[in-house]
Amino acid sequence: MTHQATPNERPTINDIFRTYGPAYLAKYQDRMSSDQIKAACAIMKCRTPDLGFVLYKCKLCSQVHQVPKSCGNRHCPTCQGSKAKAWLHEQLDRILPCPYFMITFTVPEEMRRFVRSHPRECYKALFKAAYDTLVQLAKDSKFVGSPNLAMTGVLHTWGRDLNYHPHVHFLVPGGAISQDGQSWLPSRSNFFVPVYAASKVFRAKYRTLMGRAGLLDQIPSCVWKKAWLVNSQAVGDGRGALRYLAPYVFRVAIGNHRILRVTEGADRRGEVTFSYKPSGTQRYKAMTVTAEEFIRRFLQHVLPSGFQKVRHFGFLHKRSKTQWEWLAMLVTVTLNMVYTLTVLMKPILEKRSFLCPDCGGEMMCLGFVGALPVPHSALDSS
Repeated sequence: MTHQATPNERPTINDIFRTYGPAYLAKYQDRMSSDQIKAACAIMKCRTPDLGFVLYKCKLCSQVHQVPKSCGNRHCPTCQGSKAKAWLHEQLDRILPCPYFMITFTVPEEMRRFVRSHPRECYKALFKAAYDTLVQLAKDSKFVGSPNLAMTGVLHTWGRDLNYHPHVHFLVPGGAISQDGQSWLPSRSNFFVPVYAASKVFRAKYRTLMGRAGLLDQIPSCVWKKAWLVNSQAVGDGRGALRYLAPYVFRVAIGNHRILRVTEGADRRGEVTFSYKPSGTQRYKAMTVTAEEFIRRFLQHVLPSGFQKVRHFGFLHKRSKTQWEWLAMLVTVTLNMVYTLTVLMKPILEKRSFLCPDCGGEMMCLGFVGALPVPHSALDSS
């Protein structure tokens, strides 16, 4: 059997997991984390009778419809919907009128296997080491002159071909609040901190954190002798960078739109063809891997339970007592910018209305029912 990619019907990631996931779990379950097993099972059951149904009634024709319930797992590509849009609107409300920088911290390739085996400890250290690096360098008067920074960090673990590539993007306003809290100290518009120095400091701080976690002796010694990659890029007013980051906040490693076809393959174990954009190009190519390899690549990006992949630091932290309107005005005055106070209606993000498949009328939710029992007529009576 072959699922062809057509405009009307494409195979989905959920289809791949439902078809080939049970065999994958049977073969590798003893080597998988509980979070990976939970995610795989949720994706397989999403919008199937196994999870039960949501009942809707059409307001126009009174017909009752039952819709399979979604799994709600954050790694399921079917269940992320418009969450990124809501997050983006919230962040755009907190943009300061100053230049912004996108600063990316990446662990060396030789360390990726270790990070994948200890995700909770290593991801946490990635955030902390990167933040502490920027604070240490920014307090130098040659760069900013104060450690009172703010930044939003987003963890990103995949490369374009689904391989494992853990790194964190930080969106950073170009400046800091003075240590007495009374003035704004701007950075240069095209330079925040030196990336060569940041690389060394980042590596040292990460090593210290691994030592505190008791994991230092498990890490290949060669990683401490090579340069760690830190990239800093001026991104204008930050709005474009936020729009770039927003999809990664809720997006999983690959979306259904990139699945081109699923075939049985020569050994009848399944092959998945998906599109990807090679680094440094703007043209998409197709890659074909076995269904087993596709599932492996997908599941290696499952995050530890409860782990926050987006974190706010400094005066962007939710517990910060900084008054945002005052700070925006302070930045504006410091940079001699024209500040126009406007009152805007925030867009109301409404949930999508379900329409009746019979008459097109709006449907209202009646409630939830559990998985339906198998009818006696469907049971084997032999």
